[in-house]
Amino acid sequence: MSYARFAIYYIPPDGPLADFGAAWLGWDVLKGCAVPQCDLPGLHDITMTPRKYGFHGTLKPPLRLRDGLTQVDLGQAVAALAAQVAPAICDGLELSRIGRFLALTPAGPVDGLTRVAGDCVRALDRFRAPASAAELDRRRQAGLTPRQEANLTTWGYPYVMDDFRFHMTLSGQLTPEALPQWEAALRDRLPALPTPFALNEIALCGAGDDGRFALIHRYALTGSSSASARAMV
Repeated sequence: MSYARFAIYYIPPDGPLADFGAAWLGWDVLKGCAVPQCDLPGLHDITMTPRKYGFHGTLKPPLRLRDGLTQVDLGQAVAALAAQVAPAICDGLELSRIGRFLALTPAGPVDGLTRVAGDCVRALDRFRAPASAAELDRRRQAGLTPRQEANLTTWGYPYVMDDFRFHMTLSGQLTPEALPQWEAALRDRLPALPTPFALNEIALCGAGDDGRFALIHRYALTGSSSASARAMV
């Protein structure tokens, strides 16, 4: 299959959490196909934005390949990266509000998760085609801080490095009135969340012309220390 964009995600392993995420969003990123969505009035509408990405945590934001580089090149680099980067662990996952959307976020110290994401951003940035002026302008409409602006110009995305926050999105933007309703609906339906939560593999995913992401390959993180992958850049 030909892909227009690629990303490095955390995708939960086969099991209750992955099954729930697919059914909640109506898209199974593991299989790359639509699945029956939970029967809740309004759910289709509030999950339209996250549906095309599937249930995941972003580590390296979506990118278009730079001219002269291929999916094979990228896959080899992700494999080499995973062999150098150590797994990360935190206390668990919990349901949270991030602004006006709902997501699973880590509980406890997050330094390890931030380290893994930073290594993915640094080591794989040579594959990223430069963002267009229109893409940069669109990002700036959010009102970026000076540090986020520096991230945007350096890495093509504002919310990386010190501005990274691991999350697994479960809704689009909600009204203040709707937030409690959907938070309660999620709490009623979420399976048991992992305690602790281990980020011990990364996933190369791709999106076709329809913009919907699917798993290409998983890579176990097998590094023996917290050494950064900066040397791979």
